Amino acid sequence: MNLKQNLIELPSDLNAKIIPHHVAVIMDGNGRWAKRRGFPRIVGHQKGVDTLKSLLRCCDDWGIKVLTAYAFSTENWGRPVTEVEFLLTLFERVLRKELAQMMEKNVKIRFIGDLKALPESLQAEIYHSMEETKYNKGIKFNIATNYGSRQEILQACRTIASSVQEGKINLEDIDEELFESHLYTNGLESPDLLIRTSGEMRLSNFLLWQMAYSEIYVTNTLWPDFNREEFHLALLNYQQRDRRFGKVKE
Repeated sequence: MNLKQNLIELPSDLNAKIIPHHVAVIMDGNGRWAKRRGFPRIVGHQKGVDTLKSLLRCCDDWGIKVLTAYAFSTENWGRPVTEVEFLLTLFERVLRKELAQMMEKNVKIRFIGDLKALPESLQAEIYHSMEETKYNKGIKFNIATNYGSRQEILQACRTIASSVQEGKINLEDIDEELFESHLYTNGLESPDLLIRTSGEMRLSNFLLWQMAYSEIYVTNTLWPDFNREEFHLALLNYQQRDRRFGKVKE
């Protein structure tokens, strides 16, 4: 889908010139959505996958170039074992099922996080999906899996400190660009907009460095109910923000 088509499909009350380049989402509320309907929590996670697929299509339709989704945090291992096992199996199954369509839509898939801690079968699907889509030129779809921002930052510090100790770099060489090159998100633009569903007012260890000047939008809507209309409202809110990045406009 080319840019001209995207702009035609953009709602008339949105300004195409200030559509965010990179949107990040904390997909919260799957369990509560299921509980309110008398379903097991896993039903909420299944529904949440459909919501994410719909959002990816919407971003592609409306000219958003990058979507990053917080799928599984380093803290999520503390959930009930059956739920964790279901989530990891769900990731694997969805990847296998959806890859052909991702290729057809020219989506470039990238996983960020400590992937080596994941089950080997899931790792295989992850690396296969990234390899298959690495030359795609469409929307960049990043999935944060076994991701924790504090751990990401600590790992970057350790790697840089080791390089200094070994004489590979000098202290004076350390700047933001060097530091960012050691993050999982190396090469990715920082998010313009973070959306969090379910009304929780926190970042939950997600992209702490990268979110320095991201606009944050929180909605009480639970993730499985976050549809195209809800995303439209988030973008309308974003377009009313005055992004100064710490400066003062004349």
